[in-house]
Amino acid sequence: MSKSVGAYICSGCSIGESLDVERLAGVAREECKVPVCRVHPFLCSEAGLSAIRKDVTEKTVDAVVIAACSPRMKSAAFTFDPRLVVERVNLREHVAWSHAPREEETQRLAEDYLRMGVVKAQKMEPLEPCVAEVSRAILVVGGGTAGIAAALGAADAGYEVVLVEKEAGLGGRLGATRNDFPHGTPHTELPERGLARNITRLAVHPRITAHAGARVARTEGQPGAFEVTIESGGQHFSHRVGAIVMATGWTPYDPARLGQLGYGASPNVITGDQLETMLGAGPPVRPSDGKPAESVAFIQCAGSRDKNHLPYCSAVCCLTTLQQTDLIHRRDPRVKVSILHRDIIVTGQYERYFAEVQNHPATFLLRGEVSSVTRHTGDNLAVEVKNSSLGETIRVPADLVVLATGFVPNAPNGKNGGSSTPAQGASSGDAGQAASEAGAGAKAAGWPVDPGGALHLAYRQGPELPLLKDGFPGSNFICFPYETLRTGIYAAGAVHAPMDASAAEEDGLGAAMKAIQCVEMASRGQAVHPRAGDGSYPSFLLQRCTQCKRCTVECPFGAIDEDEKGTPKFNPTRCRRCGVCMGACPERIISFKNYSVDTIAGMIKAIDVPGEEEEKPRILLFLCENDAYPALDAIAMGRGRYDASVRVIPLRCLGSLNVVWIADALSRGIDGVMLAGCKHGDDYQCHFAKGSEIASRRLENVKETLERLQLEPGRIETIEVSLDEYRRLPAAIDAFAGRIREMGPNPYKGF
Repeated sequence: MSKSVGAYICSGCSIGESLDVERLAGVAREECKVPVCRVHPFLCSEAGLSAIRKDVTEKTVDAVVIAACSPRMKSAAFTFDPRLVVERVNLREHVAWSHAPREEETQRLAEDYLRMGVVKAQKMEPLEPCVAEVSRAILVVGGGTAGIAAALGAADAGYEVVLVEKEAGLGGRLGATRNDFPHGTPHTELPERGLARNITRLAVHPRITAHAGARVARTEGQPGAFEVTIESGGQHFSHRVGAIVMATGWTPYDPARLGQLGYGASPNVITGDQLETMLGAGPPVRPSDGKPAESVAFIQCAGSRDKNHLPYCSAVCCLTTLQQTDLIHRRDPRVKVSILHRDIIVTGQYERYFAEVQNHPATFLLRGEVSSVTRHTGDNLAVEVKNSSLGETIRVPADLVVLATGFVPNAPNGKNGGSSTPAQGASSGDAGQAASEAGAGAKAAGWPVDPGGALHLAYRQGPELPLLKDGFPGSNFICFPYETLRTGIYAAGAVHAPMDASAAEEDGLGAAMKAIQCVEMASRGQAVHPRAGDGSYPSFLLQRCTQCKRCTVECPFGAIDEDEKGTPKFNPTRCRRCGVCMGACPERIISFKNYSVDTIAGMIKAIDVPGEEEEKPRILLFLCENDAYPALDAIAMGRGRYDASVRVIPLRCLGSLNVVWIADALSRGIDGVMLAGCKHGDDYQCHFAKGSEIASRRLENVKETLERLQLEPGRIETIEVSLDEYRRLPAAIDAFAGRIREMGPNPYKGF
């Protein structure tokens, strides 16, 4: 549909001093043929905004191009009717503040950006959010500390809650222990359990329906409209919920793997979990003969912080050992307790408790590496500690040796039939099929699910949450700590990350708040994160679909299922609006109303490419809007400079890059294409989980194509940048521009 586009140019904030604004307005009027073009000294002022509103109200324009500051600035001021097409052109940060004023190349840069903005506005369509009736109920899976906190938090906020616990009673692992850690003043006394009070509150809460001794048999649908089937006592109950909190807790690390520490060789080598049960009945005794243990040795990090076992710290082992040492001494202060450790890791006010336990006369702490546990005399044991803080190898005798084992999250994954460790080499498509064939627990109902799972998602990409580093479910662990790779499903407590009960309670409340936010945003047809409030969503021209399955495989969030013929089935509220599916589609049949292959292609074609005789290269820079674009803004705020031959096009995610854009750019004579996206890997993560990694794989094929076309592969470059590394971005851009100049003009220039 043809639009009447209005161009509004701000001359404030150094824009007027750096550019010939009237010449810029002439480009809008004469080249772009916009019917309305206005220049204002302060476009964000009430006078400037009133002029825009007047044109919109009088229907003089139905699309607005605002050429002023970065779209990341003044967003509230430049927000109009959501049905109005609005495009922001960044003249301040990306032109006036980062390039030499009043120079011809700076002026041409601004003119290109204006052309690109007008073309984009002409191709965009007003948004029509996908709004449907949603359920505002919250499902909580797991009735331990985090799950109970999440259920009470959501219910107290006015939301209906359905809680599912596989055991017959609530409380989880903390329900089996006598005391919690000393999290209250004076931080040296073990408090009585407060969990019982929360269990009582939950049992009588009018907005909570609890199913104990139950499991989730199947989860279908999407945020706002999850259809959950719960199996309990041979009966099935159906609930419609808007969001899910998974708080399935943890399991102790398998001590059978710790034979080098004596487990299995002697009955007097036990785990901290076994000691907890023992202390519930009285003082510690030797399992071999039932005699009271006069000396106890704790071995810390038994299987934790070890690349051959658990590479991470389980966060509670040291505190648990201190607590158990305290309980031992309360029952019999004469029992000698040795704590053998590499480090004692406690934080905050727990340091006070550490000092209290450490100062007991029968407590001995020794730093070193435990090399073996052997029989000493009879049933007595000896623990050998090398590289000790005493400077020699020490043998510590003990009646009872306790292994402070870590824990693994109860986070089954469809890719490996319910294990806590991600499978290697399985594709996401294989995952769903393998999980469907693995389970037999619900055959009577005809559901192909894995009985070892927690959620049994009816998703194309598998029935459980994808697991990330160390077997924990997550999404972007830096910016979105509660998120998982399944929209609307939030991990909480020890299944989310190693933490103690106090932190798990807080984590459960946080996950509940995120679930509530998801429900409310789904009710308005908007994304939750990272494009919070985005009302766009992709549409599929299925008549041209070849069932290649690239969109269903590459979607990082499982938003696209398939029908029996392999045709994509889109779930709008699972979508995070990243556009990875759009970049994946070879037929280019996926598009958003305000972001499409055709829109970006039109922006590329709007760039004025100088002829070979001018010796002025043009470089296209695709910037991920999450880290790379803000990084370039940050450079401008410090008045940093970079090569004026660069034209920036922001992308929702580097994974939304469709390789046809690179072909378009090179065929038009663009001399080089640079891509800057989020870091990915174990220490950093793309905001859309896999987007930058997917883009890197796609570009390998593009570089092979360039060689066949006799174009240098070096004309394309990809860099990873995090926001805190913004200072290196100008040097990277300038270095690439320098290499492009050395290569010479694109041989396709002028064709």
